[in-house]
Amino acid sequence: MLWVDRGGTQLSDESRLLELTDEQLMVQVGQGNMQALAELVRRYQDRMLHLAFRTLGDQHLAEDVVQEAFLRVHRAAARYRPDARFGTWFYRIVVNLCMDELRKRQGQSAGLAVYPVPGPSNQDDPVHHQQVLELQLAVQKALGTLNDRERIAVILHRYDGLSHRQIAELSETSVSAVESMLFRAYRKLREELTTFSDTRPEKSQEKAGNGV
Repeated sequence: MLWVDRGGTQLSDESRLLELTDEQLMVQVGQGNMQALAELVRRYQDRMLHLAFRTLGDQHLAEDVVQEAFLRVHRAAARYRPDARFGTWFYRIVVNLCMDELRKRQGQSAGLAVYPVPGPSNQDDPVHHQQVLELQLAVQKALGTLNDRERIAVILHRYDGLSHRQIAELSETSVSAVESMLFRAYRKLREELTTFSDTRPEKSQEKAGNGV
C-alpha cells in the first residue's frame, strides 16, 4: 500500500520538499520524483481517510479508496497542469470514488461512521461520556437519512471545514446549488436530532415530572 511510514526514514531532501506547494510537488512527481509523491501522501492521507471513512462507514473500503486516489494522482502527474489547484482536484477524485462505491451499494444501509469517543478518565464524568456517545450515534443515524450528495456536502462543510465555494468547485456545481443543498441537509438533520432529544429518557422523565 502507498502509505508514508510514520516512524520511517527521513527523506534526504525533506526540507526542500516541505517548502514546495502541492502544485510544485505534482510537477516533481510528473518528473518521476517519488519522494515528492510521498510528501503529498503525508499531507493528505489522514484527512482523506477521514473523509472516505465518514462517507462509507467502512475502514478497509476507505483505505482502498484513498490508495486508488493516490495511484490516480501518480498516473496523472505527467499531464497535471500547475495552474489547477491540487487540493480541489484531489478532493474531487476521492469524492467521486466514494460516490462510485455508494452507487454500488444502492439499497444497502450506508450511514455515516462516527469515530468513538475516548473512554472517560478519572476526571471525566461517565454519565457525560455516555451522553456524548448517544449523541454521536444519533448524528450517525440522522446523517444516514440524507442522500449521498447531501451527506458528502455536510461532511466536507462540517468536518473538513470547506467553504461553499470550495465544495462547489470540487463538485462542479454552482455556489447557490451547494447552499440550497446544505440548507436542506441541515434542516433534515435538525428535525432528526429534535426527535432524538424528545425521545431521550431524561426528557421523558422531565415531561412526566412536569405533568406534560
